[in-house]
Amino acid sequence: MSKNLVIVESPAKAKTIKKYLGKDYEVLASYGHVRDLVPKDGAVDPEADFQMKYQIIDRNEKHVRAITSALKDADSLYLATDPDREGEAISWHLVELLKEKNALKGKTVKRVVFHEITQRAVSEAIAHPRDIADDLVNAQQARRALDYLVGFNLSPLLWRKVQPGLSAGRVQSPALRLICEREEEIKAFVAQEYWTLEARAQKEAQSFSAKLIELDGQKVEQFTLTEEGGAEAARKRILAAAQGSLKVASVDKKQRRRNPSPPFTTSTLQQEANRKLGFTSSRTMRTAQQLYEGVDLGGDTVGLISYMRTDSVSLAQEAIAEIRKTIVSEFGASTLPPEPRYYKSKSKNAQEAHEAVRPTSALRTPKSVARYLTPDQAKLYELIWKRTMACQMTAAVFDTVAADLKAGAQHAFRANGSVLLEPGFLAAYNIKVTDPLDKSEDDDEDDKRLPVLVVGETVNLLELDAEQHFTQPPPRYTEASLVKTLEEFDIGRPSTYATIISTLQARDYVRLDGKQFTPTDVGMIVNKFLTDHFNQYVDYEFTAKLEDSLDEVSRGEKAWQPLLADFWGSFKPRVDEKMELSRQEVSEARQIGIDPETGKPVSARLGRFGPFVQIGTKDDPEKPRFASLRANQRIDTITLEDALALFQLPRRLGTLPNGEEVKVNIGRFGPYVQHGKSYVSLKRDDDPYTIGLPRAIELIEQKAAALEAATIKVFDGTGIRIVKGRFGPYITDGTRRANIPKTRDPESLSALDCEFFLNEAALRDKPAKGKKGGKSADKADAAAKAATKKASAKKAPAKKSATKKAVKKSSAKKKS
Repeated sequence: MSKNLVIVESPAKAKTIKKYLGKDYEVLASYGHVRDLVPKDGAVDPEADFQMKYQIIDRNEKHVRAITSALKDADSLYLATDPDREGEAISWHLVELLKEKNALKGKTVKRVVFHEITQRAVSEAIAHPRDIADDLVNAQQARRALDYLVGFNLSPLLWRKVQPGLSAGRVQSPALRLICEREEEIKAFVAQEYWTLEARAQKEAQSFSAKLIELDGQKVEQFTLTEEGGAEAARKRILAAAQGSLKVASVDKKQRRRNPSPPFTTSTLQQEANRKLGFTSSRTMRTAQQLYEGVDLGGDTVGLISYMRTDSVSLAQEAIAEIRKTIVSEFGASTLPPEPRYYKSKSKNAQEAHEAVRPTSALRTPKSVARYLTPDQAKLYELIWKRTMACQMTAAVFDTVAADLKAGAQHAFRANGSVLLEPGFLAAYNIKVTDPLDKSEDDDEDDKRLPVLVVGETVNLLELDAEQHFTQPPPRYTEASLVKTLEEFDIGRPSTYATIISTLQARDYVRLDGKQFTPTDVGMIVNKFLTDHFNQYVDYEFTAKLEDSLDEVSRGEKAWQPLLADFWGSFKPRVDEKMELSRQEVSEARQIGIDPETGKPVSARLGRFGPFVQIGTKDDPEKPRFASLRANQRIDTITLEDALALFQLPRRLGTLPNGEEVKVNIGRFGPYVQHGKSYVSLKRDDDPYTIGLPRAIELIEQKAAALEAATIKVFDGTGIRIVKGRFGPYITDGTRRANIPKTRDPESLSALDCEFFLNEAALRDKPAKGKKGGKSADKADAAAKAATKKASAKKAPAKKSATKKAVKKSSAKKKS
């Protein structure tokens, strides 16, 4: 009979730990969190001291049952979830659930923590258990409550004032602000022209370059030469003064040492994996989790890295000793410093995890384990192993030379060169930064040698080139630079960065163009709404202070309910106040110009169904015309010419062999092809403005084939068929549709039966006479997507009416 039950988050982690603990221990996985807040309003009750209502997560209910069953045969329960706030909270929630089930009576409950999954670390943790840390649980609960209060109050406001389906988050919104503000900087940027002069000189057989640093006796600045005429005139003056040679005026030789960077934290691991490997933050963390939880190395399952969610840059003494041994064997004794290197964390709350991200054993070289790893695992493990080795190695030593060369008495050039003398840590980890936002000490010039230059000698001037340049706008954020900036501003915590970035992309607030983030129209408008009306809550300093307060809760220095009360006291009145805003106040139209054909204004704005352009206004005698923007177009940058081109729909593509005309258009539910009375939706990659007849026919045939495969019965000459649907069989004649009663067998229906059900469905869905649809703003939004698709426009009110009737019926039932 098993006496000890150990709970971890994942089955992979459970499998590894089970091997270490043996037959006296049963190890089960909770599969992450077992409880979460009830997903509806009122889950956090500010009126009851922020009492939180939890419910078991459906997908994990069976795992909780398995744990409850296994606990019957155990004397002790060991909670071995991850060593951070989330891990602490998972353990606490599980205990609370088990208490409700009265499953802990007579059981010993202990919390165990280890930062690497190795035999030694796991055995040590089991031998020294502790109680659940209430302070860490409180900090996690406070964070979850804050996120809930912001999300459940701001998101509905966005739905009503901007667009359905949007969301606002406590930390995702400041992150979105960073990206949008950078975009505004780029839009406002005005490029400035400047020119540089570079000499190509030669001593003996070796040529080298030198940049102009002094012109007419004055220091050369970036904008000393701002146009071609001035640059060419300067070039001629210098050539005349030089007379084909430059004189060496000074030579400055120095030896420079470059120290290695600290071992990885969560944040620096994400940044470096993005730069060097091209990994997204999510991909990095997913792969790191696999390396941490354990990999089968030919029959021996072992965790290859320490816990990957950490702010610490320190290393255990045993780890340092093993690293130093490995450095000698792999890179030579000359690369080992006399004493170990120690690093200090900049994080205010780094005590949550005791070590940096490192290999669990330095002796496991990337080469020795590569055959057991997936390509992603192998790449990330090599990156971590090399960074860890490098952090304990000697500095790299360079010889640098700066030589000033005179052209006559009034002009001077400077040539720089460097030679790597001792590679030191670069033998393990040669950093090459490609991120334009990173201006760290790693951003060095390539190794460049100069000939031996002696003061007073002359060298040949081969040529003098004038080159035009323009100042560049600030670069858009990459994942690496965004993560770095989030950390600098204290927005969120490193373990949440991957989720923040994924959420911004999932909500279509930002898109990755190449490796750079560009905000979408929706993202820009959501950001404008939040900064205009909730500026305090997307302010970087406010967000950072809130994170500091949560850290104080985790350290037991602050109570969590007063923290929530202070936040809620100012936040809720602001939400109530902004409920009175109109949609037009939130999403102002951008005036683009005048339509030359009608003389009417052309504008662009965001509607309920996406961004669109409009010709005319609601006050005109004729109704305005609307067209949706294409995927690569934006409200703030679209030109009048591009806006007018959107009104070319519907496009006539040609005819089918049966004589039916084929058109392409954009309707309320997206772009489509129409032939006769039938419609086929375009695929994601199809562009309604460029699609041709062959592709349209292909889509029509694909739909016909799918319909044929799903057809249960067809009635020749009537157009009526019975089709297998996602939610059961239904009847259609191409325009009408009716569900089949569950009491009827689809195969037994006659054409007359089908006609009866179709007529009945059409009557049921017909809107009441005299009833009007939504407000004018909503009509404009729908029209923007509907364009000229009359068929869809007719169907939409019917569906809305049916929905309203269903709601009324439901309400009536409840009242009765």
